Amino acid sequence: MAKTLFQLNLQQHFGGGEVYTHFLCQGLDALSVDYTLLTHPKAEYWNKLSFERDVITPISPDLDGVLAALGEEPAILLTHGGIDKAWRTAIKAKGHRLIAIAHMPLYGRDPSSYDHYDGVIGVSQYVIESLKDAKVENIYPEPWYGVASLTRNKEANSPILKASCYDWDLRKGRDRILSWLEPVYEPFRPKVEWQKKPGLTIGIVSRLTPIKQFPLMFEHIAQALSEVPDVNVEIFGSGGYASVRDLRKALAPLGDRVRFWGFQKNVEGIYRQLDFLMAGLPEKEALGLNVIEAQHCDLPVLAVNASPFVETVADGKTGFLFTDPRQDNGAELKAILTEIQQGERAMPQPVDHKAHLDAFSQPVFTQRVEKALPWLMV
Repeated sequence: MAKTLFQLNLQQHFGGGEVYTHFLCQGLDALSVDYTLLTHPKAEYWNKLSFERDVITPISPDLDGVLAALGEEPAILLTHGGIDKAWRTAIKAKGHRLIAIAHMPLYGRDPSSYDHYDGVIGVSQYVIESLKDAKVENIYPEPWYGVASLTRNKEANSPILKASCYDWDLRKGRDRILSWLEPVYEPFRPKVEWQKKPGLTIGIVSRLTPIKQFPLMFEHIAQALSEVPDVNVEIFGSGGYASVRDLRKALAPLGDRVRFWGFQKNVEGIYRQLDFLMAGLPEKEALGLNVIEAQHCDLPVLAVNASPFVETVADGKTGFLFTDPRQDNGAELKAILTEIQQGERAMPQPVDHKAHLDAFSQPVFTQRVEKALPWLMV
C-alpha cells in the first residue's frame, strides 16, 4: 500500500518558503501525486493562492495536531525546514517517513536541525554544501531549484499603492504595541500610486528580514550610489520595526532618492518597470526566489559575486555580479552603473538567455521532483 504524502508549513507570515511550498504543490499536481498541505490556522494567505484542488488542511500548530493529521498508518511527512527534536522523535516513533526541504544554508545554524530525518533536500547547491559541511546524513544529491512563480496570487494585478512598510514581529513588545496603533492610522494613509522616477531605478522586492542583511549592505554601498547621478532606490517589502529603522539609517546618504512602498501583491508589475533588482548579501541566503522571478520578467539583477547568486545569475547576461561591498565599499557596483549611464556597458537582457531561465521554470522543477519520487515515496 502506497504511503500518503503530507507537507507541513506552519508559518503565519508569507515569504519565500511559502512561495516554494506553493509551486511544489503545483509540481505534485502535475505529476498526479496525492498530498495534503498542513498549515497554521491563522495563515489566511493560503486561501489567496491558486490551487488546482482542495489540499489545504489547517491544524492545531502543535505536535498533537500534526500526529492527528498524519493518522495511524505510516505516512510521509515533508517539512519545510527542520522541526523540533521532540517532534521528530514522536513522528518517527509512529513509523512515519520524515523528509525536509532545507530552505536555508546551515552555516551559523544548528547542525543538529536535521538529525533523524530520513532525507534532506537542498534548494541550491550552496545549501547542499552547507549540509555536507555540517555532516548531515541522507542528503538528496541534486538541488531542487526554485522557479519563477508569478501567477500564484489571485490578486496579482492589483495597483501598486503605498502601503505599510512594517511586518510586525509580535514576539517583541514594541512591535506588538505598534501593531495595535497602526490600524488607527491606516485609513488616513494617502492612496499614493507608484510611478517610476526619471533615471536609473534599482528595486528591492523582498521581505526586509535579517537574512537579507540589507542594512549592512547599504552601509557599504549607499555613499557610492549617491555619487552616481539619477540613481533611485525603490523598496517594495515590509519588515519589523528594527529592520526598517536600520535600513532607513543606512540609506540616508541617498536622501529623497529612496522611497518605501511596503508589501505589494503585484510583483510582476513591479519587476517590469524597474531597471535592476538588488539582491541582499549572500551568505545567509539560500537561493533568492526574487532573483529568479526578476530575470523571468526580463529584469537584470545586481548581486554579490558569491554563492548562491553565482548559481542563479549569469554574469553580464542576466545581471551583474559585483565585488562584496564589505571589501570595496561599492566601488565596482558604482563603476558598473556609471558605465551603463555613459553608454560604455550594455544593459543585460535576461530573456535572451532561455537556457538559463528554463533551469528555473516550473516544467524543469517538476522534472526534478519526478526524478526524486522513487527516493521520496519509499
